[in-house]
Amino acid sequence: MLKKFLPSRHVKSIFQIKPEELKAQGIKAVITDLDNTLVAWDRPDATPELKSWFGELKKAGIKVIIISNNNEKRVRDFAVPLDIPYIFQARKPMGRAFREAVNVLNVKKEETVVVGDQLLTDIFGGNRGGFYTILVVPVAQTDGVWTRFNRLIERRIMNFFKRKGLIRWEENK
Repeated sequence: MLKKFLPSRHVKSIFQIKPEELKAQGIKAVITDLDNTLVAWDRPDATPELKSWFGELKKAGIKVIIISNNNEKRVRDFAVPLDIPYIFQARKPMGRAFREAVNVLNVKKEETVVVGDQLLTDIFGGNRGGFYTILVVPVAQTDGVWTRFNRLIERRIMNFFKRKGLIRWEENK
């Protein structure tokens, strides 16, 4: 059961995810979380570096969609200026939003990577759906109320993976 929480890959930030590497893996689309994956949970818009990363993906022909458990206003206000499709109140780790995302992008799940900062929502949901998953170190040290609870459970799972030599999370910080 815990294997469902183990990401396919883990990186310090989304900027370590290179479009050319994704293309070499046959990846045509990125499903990404928003809060603490792309920007801090309380930051309203994209950084210049993030805009550049999205541009690199687009130039490489890789589609992007944001799926977030957050409310419509938060997700829409972030995604619309970037011309990126989005799904709000996704109820991750449930599978509906992941299935909807591949339908919106018109890709297969085998051609899609799920990127996120939480094991309990992004990685578990992506793994359950049969996606390649990438865990990123959260961009902010603070979290919303529900996420703080998730992080307590997540830390225990991470410590288990570390003891088993399956992940080297702290080395990526």
